[in-house]
Amino acid sequence: MKAVLPFFLIFASLLTGEEKPPNLVYINADDLGWTDLSSQGSRYYETPNIDQLAASGMVFTNGYAAASNCAPSRACAMSGQWTPRHGVYTVSPSTRGKAKDRKLIPTPNNKTLADEVLTLPEVLQAAGYFTAHVGKWHLSEDPLDHGFEVNLGGFHGGAPGRGGYHSPYNYPNVVNKKKGEYLTDRLAEEACRIISENKDRPFFLSFTTYSVHTPIQGREDLVKKFAAKESTAEHNNAEYAAMIASLDMAVGRVVETLKEHQLLERTLIIFTSDNGGHEGVTSNEPLRSGKGSYYEGGIREPFFFSWKGKIKAGQSSDTPMTNLDLFPTLVAAARAPLPKTKLLDGHNLLPLLTKGQPLSERPLYWHFPIYLEGYRENDQETRDPLFRTRPGSVVRLGPWKLHQYFEDNGLELYNLDEDLSEQTNLANTKPEKVKELLALLENWRKETNAPVPTELNPKFRTPETH
Repeated sequence: MKAVLPFFLIFASLLTGEEKPPNLVYINADDLGWTDLSSQGSRYYETPNIDQLAASGMVFTNGYAAASNCAPSRACAMSGQWTPRHGVYTVSPSTRGKAKDRKLIPTPNNKTLADEVLTLPEVLQAAGYFTAHVGKWHLSEDPLDHGFEVNLGGFHGGAPGRGGYHSPYNYPNVVNKKKGEYLTDRLAEEACRIISENKDRPFFLSFTTYSVHTPIQGREDLVKKFAAKESTAEHNNAEYAAMIASLDMAVGRVVETLKEHQLLERTLIIFTSDNGGHEGVTSNEPLRSGKGSYYEGGIREPFFFSWKGKIKAGQSSDTPMTNLDLFPTLVAAARAPLPKTKLLDGHNLLPLLTKGQPLSERPLYWHFPIYLEGYRENDQETRDPLFRTRPGSVVRLGPWKLHQYFEDNGLELYNLDEDLSEQTNLANTKPEKVKELLALLENWRKETNAPVPTELNPKFRTPETH
C-alpha cells in the first residue's frame, strides 16, 4: 500500500488542477572551498556555468556544512539531523593521529548511517518521486538501502580508488576498462541520461561528484590550459583548477539537459559542497584553516538555490544556514508527507527563497568529540601543529561564534562581521557573550544527548615527556 498511495495522490492532484510537484536536483561537490568559484572570489579557477546558475537564484553568503569532513556532512544532509543524533563524526575511526598526542579517549564513531535513520530520499520516494543517486555516497555499501532506486557510482568509499579519476575504473554500475575516460565527465553523462529518461515524472537526482577530492588529477587538456594561465598567490594548482573546470562543465551539462526538456521551471536546483577546501591544495583565505577544521575554512561553503520562476534571480542572503535545511526545504517543495516521528534539526527555507520572508535568528551548532590529525606540521591556521581539530563544540548566533575545546576547556570567541578570519579571540574581553553562548551550547548538548569525552588517555604524553 505504501508504494501505491503516493502515486494516487499525485494523480489526484493533477485532476484537481494542483501544480505538479517539482523535480529536485541536489548537486554536492566534494571538498570545494568557499572561494573556489569565480563568483566567490577566485581569479584563477574558472566556473562560468556554476556562476551562471548561482546568478539565476539565491546565494547564501553564510552557507555552511553541518560537519567539516565528508561522511558526517553527507549524513547530516541525508538525515536532516545534527551529528550527535546519527553518530557519524568522521570518515574513519575516531582515534586519529598518534595516541601519545591525544589527551582524551575520543567518542567512538559510526562509520555507517544506521538503517533506522529515515532519509530524505526515503521520504521523497514514498511521496511518488523517482530517486536516483549519481557519484559519491560514503555512508553505507549501497545507497539503494536508503531510499534510492538507482545507484551509479556510490559505495562506502570516499575517494576514487585505483586509477583515480581516469579509467579504467570500476564503481557500482559505472564500469569502464578502456583507458582515458574522465570520471567527472562520465558521471555527468549518467546524470543527464537519468534526467532525460525520467523527464515526464517527478524525480529527485542526487548528483554528488567525487571532484574535487584527492587524488588531484585533472583532464590533460584542461591541466595544460591552466598551466599556461597566470595564477594567484591563493590559487595556483593547475591540476586542481582543471578538476574545478570539469566540475563546472558537468554542472553546465546538467542544466543544459534540463533546458532541453523544458524542465527548468519545474526543477529546484541546489548547489553546495560537503566541507571546506583541502589545505595545501587550495587556499580558503580569507577564511581560517580548511577541511576537517571548525574554523570557517572548514565549514563555510558555496551554497545556492535556483528555481526558474519561483526564486527571483540575482538574490543574495546573509542568513546563516546549513545543509541540515535541505531536508525540510525539499520536503516542503515536494509537498511530501513527513512522519510525525521524524525529527528534523533544520528549517524550511522555502518561504525565504520564494517569498523573501526572513528566517528568525537561530543558533547553529557543530559537535566533534574526536581527533582529526593535521595535513602538515606547524600549520598556524589550526589550533596546534598536530591536529586540524581536537574534541570540542562550536555555536554560531548572529555574528558571534564560540569554540569550546574539551581537553582544557579552551574557549575562543569571534565576531565574524568584524573578524571573518577568526584571528582575534575575544573570550577574555566579552565574558557575558561567552556565558550566553556557552549556555546555549550546553543546553543543546543535553537536548541532543551529545557525547562529551572526559576519560583521560593513559597513553597520552605531554610535549615535555615525548
